[in-house]
Amino acid sequence: MRVVLVPDGLAGERVDAAMARMFGLSRTRAAELIADGQVALDGATVAKSDRVGAGAMLEVTIPSVVDPLEVVPEIVEGIGIIHDDDDIVVIDKPVGVAVHPSPGWKGPTVVGHLAGAGFRIATSGASERQGIVQRLDVGTSGVMVICKSETAYSRLKNAFRRREIDKIYHALVQGHPDPHTGTVDAPIARHPRSDWKFAVRADGRPSVTHYETLEAHRFASLLEIHLETGRTHQIRVHMSALKHPCVGDLTYGADPTLARRAGVERQWLHAVRLGFEHPGSGEYVSYSSPYPDDLAQALEVIRDAH
Repeated sequence: MRVVLVPDGLAGERVDAAMARMFGLSRTRAAELIADGQVALDGATVAKSDRVGAGAMLEVTIPSVVDPLEVVPEIVEGIGIIHDDDDIVVIDKPVGVAVHPSPGWKGPTVVGHLAGAGFRIATSGASERQGIVQRLDVGTSGVMVICKSETAYSRLKNAFRRREIDKIYHALVQGHPDPHTGTVDAPIARHPRSDWKFAVRADGRPSVTHYETLEAHRFASLLEIHLETGRTHQIRVHMSALKHPCVGDLTYGADPTLARRAGVERQWLHAVRLGFEHPGSGEYVSYSSPYPDDLAQALEVIRDAH
């Protein structure tokens, strides 16, 4: 709390205007503090239009504003290090972890974990996502790469842009896609009515997904998916557009009864392999991630269903 006496020169001013002058605030911010009950004049709460008198005691509490994009170093349980060298670190990301901070997200992040674990990553990119050349949804697990050197960042960023990275996912989807092997070439944009979702739309960005059926069971099929592009929610949107949403993906039309039967509480989608030309050695490298327990158990339930 800050306590000051109103100087003679501000006598008769509105409280919000006096606060703006005395504390270097905007009138809007001053009005917000008054509305939140953070301001008192001679011990009494005030309205923004009240006037101040010379020598009056103005008490103002200014809460600290947390930057939603600030990287908070913290060790995140469940993040595995698959590979680490001078140029890159490859991790196994668990479900429930975002890649980097963003407005509205208060949970753990990959960049926060790396900072907490003492990794020094590239400084290229926006402050909250330095070194990040790819992303996985909070609800998607699996393998991903983060750049430690500036050279690695530049080369891998360009490789992703040129679609030279092999991105392989496994998805358990409802029903049986027909044909069993195929390509979905359909543009994706934000959903017209739900801002947190995406949809196939004619005015969307080009999006290409290749899939192959690995296993076909009574209620669902296990697919191997190769992403040619990397749009947000791309696999989930394309599978939903085919009327075969990922098991457990209630956001995109999955059957909640099947999700409960399989015991899965998120979309059954996992980044299993990532292959690329190493930005340091130039050699082709490939890294993989096994299914996490919840997805492995759900797959066994589906396999055993008759």
